Amino acid sequence: MTEAIFPSIVYALCFVTSSACAVLLWRSYARSGARLLFWSTACFALLAMNNLFLVIDLALIPSVDLQLVRLLLSLSGVGLLLFGFVWESGEDI
Repeated sequence: MTEAIFPSIVYALCFVTSSACAVLLWRSYARSGARLLFWSTACFALLAMNNLFLVIDLALIPSVDLQLVRLLLSLSGVGLLLFGFVWESGEDI
């Protein structure tokens, strides 16, 4: 019984943590207006959605395979962050 509960708790905690990071980054962006914080917020928001789909996929509805959706969300999040890094470094030149 506990072997099935612990992974679900870890997945939910990962979702909460990445959501909290996204909220805190958004608050910092709203105060300072630093655009790199915006790109970081977008990345963590997509990673939070990825973790939410992980909870849904592996804990709530294990019969449905959402692996492709999760991979696309994480790829989009990291891609947005990379785009933000390149965009912000290009303006300094």
